[in-house]
Amino acid sequence: MMNIFSSLLSQPVQPKPSPKQRRGIEIKSPREVEIMRQSAKIVATVLKEISELVKPGMTTADLDAHAEERIREMGATPSFKGYHGFPASICSSINNEVVHGIPSPKKVIRAGDVLKVDTGAYYQGFHGDSCITIAVENVTPEAAKLIRVAEEALFKGIEQVRAGIHLVEIAGAIEDHIKANDFNVVEQFTGHGVGRNLHEEPAVFNYRTPDIPNVKLRAGMTLAIEPILNAGSKNTRILADRWTAVTVDHALSAQFEHTVLVTDSGYEILTDRSLV
Repeated sequence: MMNIFSSLLSQPVQPKPSPKQRRGIEIKSPREVEIMRQSAKIVATVLKEISELVKPGMTTADLDAHAEERIREMGATPSFKGYHGFPASICSSINNEVVHGIPSPKKVIRAGDVLKVDTGAYYQGFHGDSCITIAVENVTPEAAKLIRVAEEALFKGIEQVRAGIHLVEIAGAIEDHIKANDFNVVEQFTGHGVGRNLHEEPAVFNYRTPDIPNVKLRAGMTLAIEPILNAGSKNTRILADRWTAVTVDHALSAQFEHTVLVTDSGYEILTDRSLV
C-alpha cells in the first residue's frame, strides 16, 4: 500500500511530515526478519494466485474475497482491512485508477484492463506488503510497455539496495528508468518502511527531491519499494470515496511493489513470487 508522504497515515491524504515529526527507523533482529519472511510469503502467495485466476467477467470483489480467505487460511490477518477505515483486504485499481481502489461487486474486470492489486498480511506482529500490475488478456502495446517499465523500474530501485547507500540512489535509479521510457513518475505517493506497522519510516521516494530523508541504509531495515508511473500526466486526484486516486487526464497507470530486506552485501526480496 502506498505511503502518502508519511510513515503512518491518519487519513487517505496527508501533507509531508516535518523533520521533527519523523520517527525512528527500526532495525529488525534475525528473529523478526524470519517472521517477516513468513508474512511476506503469504502476500506473495496470494498475489501469485490472483495473477493466475483473474479473468474477464470476474469482479474486484471476487479477488478481494479470495485474498482475505487465503490470508486467513495461512494464519495471518489482512493488513489493509480496517486500516484507517479502508473496507477491504486488497486495493484493486483499474486502468486510470492509480492506487487505493476499493473492491466492488460492481467493478467487472474486462479484457484489455490494466489491473493493479496491492495487498498485505499481518503475521505474528509483522506486516508484508506487495503490489502487482496484471495485463488482463490482450492489452494495447502502450499498456504492455507501461506495465513492463513499471516492473523494470522496481528492480532498478531494488538493485541499488545494500547497507551503506542512501535513499536518493534508489529514487534516482527508478526516476531515470521511467523518464528514459517517456513515462511520468507519480510524485504524490511514496514507498515506506514496513514491519511492526504497515507504514514506517523512512519514506522511499521514486524521484529525486530535497524531501528525501538523508538516510543511509543499514542491514536489517525492511522497505516497501513501490514505483508508480503514468502514461500521461503525473498528477492525480482523489475520488469522493476519499481513497481511490485517479489520473487527472484519464491516462493509464501502473505500479509494482516488493518488501525488501537490506543486507550487508545487498538485498533480499521477501515478497518474491517466484519462490512460492
